[in-house]
This record gives sequence, structure tokens and C-alpha cells, in this order.
Amino acid sequence: MAAEAHGQTASEYIVHHLQNLQNVKQKFIVDFSVVNIDSIIIGILLGAFAVFVLWMAARKATSGVPGRFQAAVEILVEMVDNQAKANIHNAESRKFIAPLALTVFVWIFLMNAMDMLPVDLLPALWQGATGDRHAFLRVVPTADLSTTLGLAFAVLLLRFWYSLKIKGAGGWAHELVSAPFGTSKNPVFALILGVVNLLMQVIEYVANTVSHGMRLFGNMYAGELVFMLIALMGGAAALSISGVLLPVGHVIAGTIWTLFHILVITLQAFIFMMLALIYLGQAHSAH
Repeated sequence: MAAEAHGQTASEYIVHHLQNLQNVKQKFIVDFSVVNIDSIIIGILLGAFAVFVLWMAARKATSGVPGRFQAAVEILVEMVDNQAKANIHNAESRKFIAPLALTVFVWIFLMNAMDMLPVDLLPALWQGATGDRHAFLRVVPTADLSTTLGLAFAVLLLRFWYSLKIKGAGGWAHELVSAPFGTSKNPVFALILGVVNLLMQVIEYVANTVSHGMRLFGNMYAGELVFMLIALMGGAAALSISGVLLPVGHVIAGTIWTLFHILVITLQAFIFMMLALIYLGQAHSAH
């Protein structure tokens, strides 16, 4: 279903596909009354599917010669466990963090992989189901900034939790006002350094969280745009009698980008998981 089949221009086609299914129309750049329903529903379904896949792997695990599925999951589990051990030295904490990191990796990979579906497939099915040819549906949750920042904010809350649990309220409070520039025996200098240190700590937490979510969002948003531009080549081919080679270019470009994008979606899921482990590891160690 190409843009021109709907009487849309190229820009209208892209704008339409970048619009989420929302409860109310967004009026401001930051509007907390807006809920992106499609991102939430698709994210929950994929999260449940990720847990189901891991549960099936654990349920069917055998001590004998493993099948391909079990072998793949075992390699993935070992990889995540090794990364967790390298960053989280507290064995008790790893009992929760390692499975969490594994779930996050698989979940984000599945959300990223929604970008591999034909651009117009699910939106067309949704429009057919609702009877509204202008109905919105965005199928890549990680191309939605609210999703990625939400995940990053959840990691931030875990950082706070483990900082309190491992260091205690007093130990963490002392760290907030003494790192990274240390303190002084002079009360005046100690107060000044404490304020500066606290401001630096706040900036660090905010910067880490924003960059954590923005990195995943930016890469998936760019990939989504490229797929839309490739899809527009097919629409142009439908209107162009002389553009005989354009459909061929459409298929070739789409195939090449899809193969490359497999690496992108995997790498972005791995990077998000690794940053989460690094940040949680920092919460366990003193500055």
C-alpha cells in the first residue's frame, strides 16, 4: 500500500506513519496527558512473548545433547551472565539483575525487530479492522521516545534502590556530596565542595538516563525512516511507467537495509543491556 494509493504526498505518508495511536491529541512537546496506546500494547505483548520464550527454554532444558533452540538460549544466557559477573560483583544482587538483563535484551530485541515487518502491513490491517483509512498505528515501540526513556528511567530507579541497599542511606548521601571532587576539613570549603559535588552527581544521573534512552530511540527512529523512504520507492514505481528499474531498486535496497538492520537491532539491544549493567554496577561500588 503505497503513499500515492492513498492520495498522499511523500511527506504526508511519512508523517502519517510516524504518528502514534494516542488517547488525546498531543498539544505540547512534553505532554504527560498523552498516552501512546500502540507502543504500550505492542510492548506488553512482546514482553509477555519474551518471558514465554525464556520460560519454554527453561522448561524444555535437558542435560543431554541440546537442540538448536536450547543451545541458542544457553549461549545467550551464558553471554549475559558473564557480562553481569563482570559488572556486578555482588552475587546476591546478580540473582535478580542477571535474569533482568536477559529479559531486557530479549524484550528490546523483539521490539526492535518489529521494524523488520513491511512498513504498511500492520497499519493496513489496523485500518481495515477499524474501517478508518486515516487510523494511526506505529508498530516499533523503541522508535517511540516515551518507551525508551521509560526503560531508562526504570534503570535509574534501580540504581537508586541498589545505592541505598548496598551503601545505606548515610553512605549514599555521603557519596553524593563527596564525589567526584572530594571534601575538605575546612567547613566553608566542605560546604562549597558538597554543593558542587551534588550538582555534578545530579547532572551525571540525568545525562546517563537521557543518553541511555535517546541512543536506542535515535537508532530505531532513523532505521524506521529509512524503511519508509524505501517503501516510497515502490509507490513512485507504481506511478512511473518509465521507471522500470525502480521496483528492482526497491527490492534490492529493502533487502540490503533489512540484512544490515538485523545487526542494528541486535547491537542496540545489547548496548542498552550493557549500559544498564554498567550503571547498576556503579550503584554497587563507591566513587
